[in-house]
Amino acid sequence: MSLRLLIGAALVLGLVLPVARAAPPLHDIDHNQWNAPQKPFRIYGNTWYVGPHGLSSILVDTGQGLALFDGDLPESAVQIEAHVRELGFRVRDVKWILNSHAHSDHAGGIVALQAASGAQVLASAAGKRELELGGADRSDPQYGSAPRYTPLENVHVVRDGEILRLGHVAVTAHYTPGHTPGSTSWTWESCAGGRCLHMAYVDSLSAISADSYRFTDHPGYVAAFRGTFAIVAALPCDILLTPHPGASGFWEKVARRKSPTDVAPLVDPQACRDYAAGAAKNLDARLAEEQAPQR
Repeated sequence: MSLRLLIGAALVLGLVLPVARAAPPLHDIDHNQWNAPQKPFRIYGNTWYVGPHGLSSILVDTGQGLALFDGDLPESAVQIEAHVRELGFRVRDVKWILNSHAHSDHAGGIVALQAASGAQVLASAAGKRELELGGADRSDPQYGSAPRYTPLENVHVVRDGEILRLGHVAVTAHYTPGHTPGSTSWTWESCAGGRCLHMAYVDSLSAISADSYRFTDHPGYVAAFRGTFAIVAALPCDILLTPHPGASGFWEKVARRKSPTDVAPLVDPQACRDYAAGAAKNLDARLAEEQAPQR
């Protein structure tokens, strides 16, 4: 059975919670759909959405430079730069670019964004390797099906649990391997009107692979993946953001806002736990399908 059918079967059987909808394999993506135009807007406090409609790119004003989470597709860079300027910021004030995982739909635009801003790129140890290979990492479950992109150079490694002091903002790195070996999630606080909320930019948790890859052949990898679910469930998480906005129901929450400053629909302290629980069911369904007798 093809990977697309595996995921479709899981969805039909109700094995994946709505908050954990899996993204399609990278060889099936519609770049035009993922890169569809989207007006930039403030999420909360010093945190803005600056990506296209189908792929998140998150901007944080640290008070001493801008931090950008993910660069999306190679063709997304132009739109992200335009969004930064539209919000009244300067692209050259982007001092740090932090990556969730090193697939082309989240890292492909980083080369251009780094060149335009001079920013330092930050990633996990495995993420650095993947970025510097341009996505051609043989340990990645999607190796062979994921498009490659221009390799990055001089990526700075962030340790698991390291707290980065970026201007006036403390950003914590959380290694969350599974979707890729170098997957990383990031947390920080954003404040407005005396109220501070925990922001969690949690990496993709979907068990997607090239057709030739079987998770059951990699028990150590599966164990690390399961460990990730526990990590994500325990994150400080008032507002959940994900590299694919649809994976966390982000646009449905945004649509419920009564005004641009209405944060209530975005706040859900249970969101990270639900996201992890849905992903665990998705992985279980994938493993069960791999172990089922072939017809």
